[in-house]
Amino acid sequence: MSLPTAPPRDRSQAPAPRPRNLLDVPLVSRAVRSRWYPGLFQWIAVAVFALVVWQLLAGPQTAHDNLGTALVWVLWWPLIPIVFVAVGRFWCAVCPFGKLSDLVQGLVGAQRPVPRFLRRYGIWIIDAQFILITWSDHVWGIVESPWGTGVLLLLLITAVVASGAFFTRRTFCRYLCFLGGLSGNYARVGGLELRADASVCATCTSRAVCFNGGEKAPACPLFEFPRTMDSSANCNLCANCIVNCPNDAIRLTPRLPSRELWFIRDPKIEQSFLAMAIMGIVLIQNLTMLRVWQDVLAWIERTTGIGSYPVIFTIAFVVAVGAPVTLLWLGSTVAARRNDESVARNFARFGYALIPLDVAGHIAHNLFHLLAEGKSVYYTAVAALGGAHGDGSPALVGTGTIQVLQYAILALGIAGSAYAVYRIARGRWGGDGATMTATLTPYLGIVIVLAAANLALFALPMAMRM
Repeated sequence: MSLPTAPPRDRSQAPAPRPRNLLDVPLVSRAVRSRWYPGLFQWIAVAVFALVVWQLLAGPQTAHDNLGTALVWVLWWPLIPIVFVAVGRFWCAVCPFGKLSDLVQGLVGAQRPVPRFLRRYGIWIIDAQFILITWSDHVWGIVESPWGTGVLLLLLITAVVASGAFFTRRTFCRYLCFLGGLSGNYARVGGLELRADASVCATCTSRAVCFNGGEKAPACPLFEFPRTMDSSANCNLCANCIVNCPNDAIRLTPRLPSRELWFIRDPKIEQSFLAMAIMGIVLIQNLTMLRVWQDVLAWIERTTGIGSYPVIFTIAFVVAVGAPVTLLWLGSTVAARRNDESVARNFARFGYALIPLDVAGHIAHNLFHLLAEGKSVYYTAVAALGGAHGDGSPALVGTGTIQVLQYAILALGIAGSAYAVYRIARGRWGGDGATMTATLTPYLGIVIVLAAANLALFALPMAMRM
C-alpha cells in the first residue's frame, strides 16, 4: 500500500525570497558607517568641480580645447544617468552643490522650514528648469561655449547658496535642482534600494532619529522617513539613517530594475510629465545631432521663409517635447473609457512605465558622446598641463560598435517599459481581463511608437559635440 503524498506546492502563492541585505556584508557595513563616507567622495568631487569651473572661465574658450567642457559634457554628463540606474541617487550624496549647501547652513543658515509653495510646486519648477536649460543650450550654445557652461554653473551655485542660507537641510536638492528631478525619476528604475523593516520600526522608541538626526549623524538631507518610504526617488544613499538607527532596521538590497514602478502608491502627474518631457528632449537632442538636421533647417527656410534659427528650433522643440506628453494624454483618454480611472489618474499612473525607455534613450544618446569623443578628455587634460593638444581621433571605439550598444540599451528600455505597463495594469485590473486588455492596448501602442522613433533616429549618423 502506497503512502499518501503531500499535494504539490503552489509556487505562485509562495512568498518571494527576500533579497540579501548588503549591510550584512561586513565590508559594505563598515564602509557606509565610516566617518569617511560620504565625506571623502564629497571633497574629491569638490576638488574636481573647482578645476572644472576654473577651466571653463579661465581656460581656452573653444570647447574643443577646454578640459572643463570635456569633463562636463563628454565624461560626466554621459556617465551620470548610468550611475542613477546602477545605484540610484548616490551622486546626490557626493555632489559639490550638496556639500556647499551644508557648509553655508553651518555658517549662516537660518534653518527655516521649506515653504509650502516649494513642497507643492517644486517638481514643476524642476520640470520648467530642465526644459529651459535644454532650450537655452541650443539657442545660445551653452555646450559649445566654455564660458556659457561656467556661467550656468555659477547661477546654480548662487541658487544653492541662497537656499542653504535660508532653508533647512538640502531644500535646493529636493525641490529646486533640475538634476535632482532627473535623478529622482531615473532612480526609480535603479537596481538598488534602501528601505526600513517596518516590523522593527514599529517597536522603535528613538523618536524617528533616522529622520530627525542624532549624535551620530545629521538628519536625512532630503526629508525622507525610511519607515514610510516606498520609493528611491528621494534617497541619496548618504547613510545617515543607517548610522543613526539604533535597531539596525535599515536594509540596503539589490532589486530587479524598474520593479518600483508598478508598486507606487500615489503616482504624481508632475513626475509623469517630467518623464515624457525628457523623452521629447532626448528626441530633439538626437535630431539636432544628426547630419540631416542642416538639410531640415534649409528645407524649413525655403518652405516658410523663416531664417531665424532660434524661432525654428523653438517650434521644433515645442513639438518634440509636447509629442510624448500628448501621446500619453491621448492613450490615457482611450484607457479611461474602459477602466474606472480618470484621464489624469491614468496619465500619472502609466507615465512612470515609460521611464525605462526614457532612461534607455538618454543613455544611448550620451553613449555616442562618451565613446565617439572620449579621448578628448585625455587630449584636453594634456593640453591643460602644458602639453600639445592631440590631433588624433577622439573616438574610443568604432561607429558600428557604438550603434550596436545603443540598440542593445534601447532594447532593454523597450522591454522594461512594456513589462512595466503590463505589471501596472495587472496590479490594478488583474481580476478583470477585458478591462486590463483595454487599458494595456493604448499604452503598449505608445511604447511601440516612441521605440520606433528612437530606433529610427539612432539608425542615422550623428555629429560630434566637440
